[in-house]
Amino acid sequence: MAAAQRGKRKRFISSECATVSRPPSIQIPRVVRFSQIASGFARPLDRARLELLRLSGAAGRFFVRRREARVLAGGLLLVGTALALTLAAPFWLLALGPVLWGIPHVLSDFRYLVLRPGLHRRLGLCLGVGIPLAVAGVGWHPVQSGLVATAMAALLARGPGWRKAAMLAVAAGLFWVSIGVGDLASLVFAHAHNFIALALWWAWRPADGGLRLGVPCAFLVAGAALWLGWLAPSGIAAGWAPPGLHAGYHLGLLAPGLAEPWALRLVLLFAFAQAVHYGVWLRLIPEEDRPQPSTRTWAASFRALEKDFGPVLLWGALALMSGLAVWAVFDLVEARAGYLRMALFHGYLELAAAAWLFVEGRRGCEATKGAAR
Repeated sequence: MAAAQRGKRKRFISSECATVSRPPSIQIPRVVRFSQIASGFARPLDRARLELLRLSGAAGRFFVRRREARVLAGGLLLVGTALALTLAAPFWLLALGPVLWGIPHVLSDFRYLVLRPGLHRRLGLCLGVGIPLAVAGVGWHPVQSGLVATAMAALLARGPGWRKAAMLAVAAGLFWVSIGVGDLASLVFAHAHNFIALALWWAWRPADGGLRLGVPCAFLVAGAALWLGWLAPSGIAAGWAPPGLHAGYHLGLLAPGLAEPWALRLVLLFAFAQAVHYGVWLRLIPEEDRPQPSTRTWAASFRALEKDFGPVLLWGALALMSGLAVWAVFDLVEARAGYLRMALFHGYLELAAAAWLFVEGRRGCEATKGAAR
């Protein structure tokens, strides 16, 4: 009996010593979910949206249920707003647009061109396209590297051989021309890049009716009015610019050597097209990509955003946006230039995605999504 009690006492002491000597487990804090914080902003927005729908009656319900009508209304509003800002304050639009909407639209690029189709799960495609995109992003022969990425996207896509051959021929022809024109290639692509988003939006979902033509027609009419001089900012608007980003700066950057009045018209067209480009990625393509034809709440949109990116990447993007905004407060010229250097790759990502979409089509995109799920 005494021996049994001594044995129990020894086991108890040894277990206590083990407990004391065992190092405490380290609890790694989980990243705070982005949607948890964003829901605080979403609730008043959703309440206001619900009240607006209640007041709008049948018209509001029509736009909620009809994707094509909603996209047309949003697209026309986008084109009209971009044109109005181009006429009212073109050089402020060129200065602040990249700082305010640049990073969100690059995230949208990556979300809808890579994450949503599930292309990040295709290792060969990621490496074949990603390596030349990274080279373009650091500024080493960016146009030529971007065209190599475009050719690789077409080559590694899953589609008919004739489509691959056609896209490879186009990429090879553009590569040869870009070498011949030298530095002019980067300037041409900077202007052409603003139109790629509209083409991608057009190819994103099969048209349900003639309403789809409204947005590109409005864009072309407004762009032609600026290019032909039918619409132009007043002298006061043209002279209103932030320090260091005046008319001469943009004319030298976007229209070097071009005679007046075409130089200013080209800069105005760029400002207008860039603003529409941002809106296409932030509004129209998200509308087209959404599975259900109806709208969704702000809270649901934040949850979907977190599902696609994860909280770490979202918080990192938010920190980057905040840092860029603070930088712009102290030095707008350098902050804008810093963003443009950082985002150099994304235009070529859009070009490569256009090649992939041409070869695989939307059916290939939907098949990739289904396999990812």
